[in-house]
Amino acid sequence: MTSTLQTFPRLNAPTRHRLPNGLTIVAEQMPIEAVNLSLWINAGSSVESDAINGMAHFLEHMIFKGTDLLASGEFERRIEERGAVTNAATSQDYTHYYITAAPKDFAELAPLQIDVVTNATIPDDAFERERLVILEEIRRSADNPRRRTFQRAMETAFDELPYRRPVLGPEAVISQLQPQQMRDFHANWYQPDCITAVAVGNLPVEELIEIVTKGFEQASNQKQACIIQHSARNPEPPFTEIVRREFIDESLKQARLVMLWRVPGLLQRTQTYALDILAGILGHGWTSRLVRDLREEQGLVSHISVTNLTQQLQGTFYISAQCDEENIPVVEAVIAQHIRKLQTEMVKEVEIARVRKRVANKFIFSNETPSDRATLYGYYQSLTGDLERALNYPAHIQAQEAIDLMQAAQNYLSGDSYGVVVIKPAP
Repeated sequence: MTSTLQTFPRLNAPTRHRLPNGLTIVAEQMPIEAVNLSLWINAGSSVESDAINGMAHFLEHMIFKGTDLLASGEFERRIEERGAVTNAATSQDYTHYYITAAPKDFAELAPLQIDVVTNATIPDDAFERERLVILEEIRRSADNPRRRTFQRAMETAFDELPYRRPVLGPEAVISQLQPQQMRDFHANWYQPDCITAVAVGNLPVEELIEIVTKGFEQASNQKQACIIQHSARNPEPPFTEIVRREFIDESLKQARLVMLWRVPGLLQRTQTYALDILAGILGHGWTSRLVRDLREEQGLVSHISVTNLTQQLQGTFYISAQCDEENIPVVEAVIAQHIRKLQTEMVKEVEIARVRKRVANKFIFSNETPSDRATLYGYYQSLTGDLERALNYPAHIQAQEAIDLMQAAQNYLSGDSYGVVVIKPAP
């Protein structure tokens, strides 16, 4: 069944096509001389058990180690010969592979990408070599203060949901993984009904869909449906008190303060729009409330940012600041005061208008290349099952009024109950 989604803004006109094997294809012709094919797998670190934490990311590396048709390195060589590019990334909610090629090369290169992703052989010797690479990546991540801070924050934000675990996994787990475990993980998750394929570029939509369809028909591993889905997981309840964790980090020159709240995720996406605006009002740009108050006027922080992290199962409203250690108590108190103000005072229209304009511009800027659009479509189709938010997101933001923002603050944010992580430099 093919359906062109007529209600989307005229800037975008993707076609969505679903094959009998469950594969979802999103395609759009765009008058730029490139074509991007993005393959989104519904298997990030959140589908792993603790015993295989890090498997999805490890597999991302092993995907490029060869198939029955392509020796290790052959895919990259053929991509580079045509001046194309390829890359991949793993998150908590998905694994994403892509190529960008000239339109004239797409029919040749797209099936190669589909083959390496769906038919990875995962040789034992390459597995052992790549294990050393992964372990070194874990060590480098542990040496990065920003990543350490984020990981400690996620461990504070969630008691049970898998977002509390690192995408890379711990050394102890990676050291014990076996090639057959990865082959089983790949055989289960890298099936058509777990994949969204997005093709955007300067070829007719019908041709894009045909090339992708034939590529998957030629793949040899379409033998089973995705048999292991997310176990039943409910969002964790809001904090009922201040949950505080403190650390000493000898590498820091300034202290780090993170304050966070459990909020709706993509599966409750209608509840996230007001929180996105509140994040902008508090911490996006020089005129945002926290930047203006804590950095520009009081000089209490050197940096402060606010993000509404919308993971699939549950989101995190995340405020991060860098400041001198002696300023931590007052910075935390000022942030809490700003949160309480959002619950009791209507946000002024001029502040909402600023965020609306920023969102509208960002949407336009994120539509400029085939890669931009393929990422936009793939992310939302893969994680939510439709494209509505991807294309109507600015309209949803425009529809938010001051009363919606106050209600969101009252429902999901509290100046008296939250998680807080403090990381201090060594004395």
